[in-house]
Parts: sequence; C-alpha cells; structure tokens
Amino acid sequence: MVNAVIRVAREIVIAWLIRVFTSNDVIRYQALELASREIKDKKIKGSIAELGVYKGDFAKRINVHFPDKTLYLFDTFNGFDKRDVEIEKKFNKNAKENDFMNNNIELVLKKMKYPENCIIKKGWFPETAKNIEERFAFVSIDADLFEPVYQGLLYFYERLEEGGYIFVHDYNGKLYGAKEAVQKFSKEYNIPYVPLSDICGTVVFSK
Repeated sequence: MVNAVIRVAREIVIAWLIRVFTSNDVIRYQALELASREIKDKKIKGSIAELGVYKGDFAKRINVHFPDKTLYLFDTFNGFDKRDVEIEKKFNKNAKENDFMNNNIELVLKKMKYPENCIIKKGWFPETAKNIEERFAFVSIDADLFEPVYQGLLYFYERLEEGGYIFVHDYNGKLYGAKEAVQKFSKEYNIPYVPLSDICGTVVFSK
C-alpha cells in the first residue's frame, strides 16, 4: 500500500514538473537568447521581425533581447486569412479561419519593453511586406499555416544578413502546413535546418 502511494505521488510530481518546465517553452526561449548573443557578438546588422505575432508573448522576448533594433510585427491581427486556410486544407481539413482571432495591436504593444522600436504591419503577408527596404538579423516565423510560412521563408531568407537566424515554430504542431513549408523550402533551395525539441517544435535556418 505504501509503495503504491509513493509511486502515485512520484508520478504526480513528475507530471507537475513536466508541466512547469514546458509551459514556458524554456528551450525555445533559451535558443532565442543564445541567437541574440551571437548576433550581438558578431555585430550583425539588420532589423528583426516576427511573422505571426498573435498576443505578442514571443515578440516581447525578441524585443527585450534586441533593444537597439527595429522590430517588424507582421500579423492579420484578425485570425487566419481565408486564402491561407483554403491552401492549408490540403494538409489539414480542420484548419479554421477564426483561429487566433482574440488579439489586438494595443494588447501586443503593451507587452513590449521597447514599443518605440516596433513597426506594426497589419494585414495579409506578403502584401504587408511590400516596399520594405530592410535586411534582417533575426526573424521568427510563427504563422502555423503552409502558405504564410513558405512565403515568409522565401521573403526573409533572401534578406537575411550573413550570420543571421530564422526560427520557424510549429514544425511538429497540430497543423501540418508549417512542416510541409519548411521541407519544401529546404529541398527547393538546398538550405538545411536544425530542429529544436521545444513545444510544437522549432526549426532554425541560418545564413
């Protein structure tokens, strides 16, 4: 009886520790910090960006780690775009237009330590990237769906500074489009990537 109680208690503690450790996505956050240090140490020029901002929880960390760089924030701020969802249904019939709708620009900017560095680009990507004459040192792509992830890789990798990084989130997420986009881009342009073991899976491209 005692051994059974100890076993159950141990399982509860382990489950709790796993939840605590993974709920904050520690691996992804540490990878961002390490990438930012590399960029600073090597004095890599260029702006930074996030495609797929949602409520700004990862963007605020990017903003903290790059206090001296302009941060472009690309998002519809109104959930998935219908055009992207239609393409996504080739991979996942459960994709929905109204996912990730409960966010807004004011909410995101309130989370930023350096809001003055942020440039909001609201709308459908890549239309929102037109007329931006920038190079980039770091980019986070967290758009979930095939089309914006693929278009994001096409757009940003070409403009990525030597020594810069692109993080693509949700490689192993519930929507399969991100993985399809990463693999398609990597194969077409013969550009390798490194997978991380964070929540939903992040892959890293470098230049």
